[in-house]
Amino acid sequence: MTGVGAWIRYGEPILAGQLEFAAEHYRVAILQPWERTAAEELKRLRPDMTVLCYKCLSSVRSYEPGPVYTSGVSFAEAEEDGGWFATRLDGSRIEWERYPGHWQMRVWDSAYQRRWVDNVVEELRDSPFDGVMADNDVFEDYYGLQLPIEGAADMLAIRSALGELVSAAGTALNGVGKILVPNIAESRREAGRWASHAAYGGGFEEVWLGYSPVHLFDPVTAEAQLPQAAGPGLSILRVPTDGDDRHPNFTYGLSAFWIFGEGRGAYSATAHDDYSRTQHAPELDWQLGAPRTGPQGRNHAWWREFEGGFAAVNFNRDGRRRRKVRIPAGLRP
Repeated sequence: MTGVGAWIRYGEPILAGQLEFAAEHYRVAILQPWERTAAEELKRLRPDMTVLCYKCLSSVRSYEPGPVYTSGVSFAEAEEDGGWFATRLDGSRIEWERYPGHWQMRVWDSAYQRRWVDNVVEELRDSPFDGVMADNDVFEDYYGLQLPIEGAADMLAIRSALGELVSAAGTALNGVGKILVPNIAESRREAGRWASHAAYGGGFEEVWLGYSPVHLFDPVTAEAQLPQAAGPGLSILRVPTDGDDRHPNFTYGLSAFWIFGEGRGAYSATAHDDYSRTQHAPELDWQLGAPRTGPQGRNHAWWREFEGGFAAVNFNRDGRRRRKVRIPAGLRP
C-alpha cells in the first residue's frame, strides 16, 4: 500500500530515483508540462496515481524557451496579439513583484480565455497527464498589480474573470477525459468558492491551516478550511513547514487531513516554494483504514477513530488551553 502524499514538484529537474520513490510513496504528482516522459513512467509504475501538469491561469513567463510552457498562452503568443498583457493606467505592462519574467495577463479578456482553454486542451488531449493543476486562481493582489489597472478596477473583477476561466477550462478538459485542479486561494473567505472551483476534478489548497511555519491560523480560521478536505473531487492540501520533514506541522496537518478527509485526496507539507524535493515522513504511509466514527470535537480539539488507527489534532495555539484526548485501548501514539 502506498501513502497519501502529494508530490508537488514544479521546481528543478527530476533527479535519479525520484520517480521510483514517488511511485512507491505518493498518490498524486504535479509535474512541469514538458515532463511527459516522467508522467508516462509514473503512470507505468503506478497506473492509479493521478499525474497533473502545472499551468498558470494568470501569467506568461518571458524566460521560457518553449515549445511547451507553464502558461496556457506563451509569451510569444501574447506578444503577437498585443492586447493580452495587463497594463497599468499609464499603459506599462505589469511584471510580478518577486517573480521576474512573470507578466500579468488580461484574464478578463474573452479572447485570452478562449486561447488558454484551446491550447491546454489540445496539449493534454492525447498526453499521459490526467489533467491540470491550474495555479494562481488568486483572491487578493499577491503580485503587486496595484489596482486599479486598465480593464480591472479591483480584485473582485479579477476573481470573477478567473472563475469564468476555471469554468470554461474545466468543462473543456472534462470533455476530453481530463480533470482541472485549480490552486484556489483563500476560498474560506467566500461562500461556495471552493465547491464551484473544484467542481471539475478537485482543488489545491496551498496554505492549509497556516501561512507559514510560524504563522498558523487561529482555531476559527482553521476550522473554516476543513470542509475542503472532503472534496469535491481530488483535494490536495499543503501545510507550511520550514523544509524539515520532521517539522511538527507535518503531522499536525496530516492528522487534520485524516480526520476531515477520511484519507481521501492527497497531502503535502513543504517550505515556501520548496517544490523540487520528495518531501516525506513515515506517517504519510500509515494506513488508518475506513473511519469508525465521524469527526469528534470539543473546544477546537478534534479526533476520529479508524479501523486501523486514530487521529487527533488541537487547533488551539495557547499552551494553557491544553486538551486531553483519550486514545482507544490497544493503540499507542
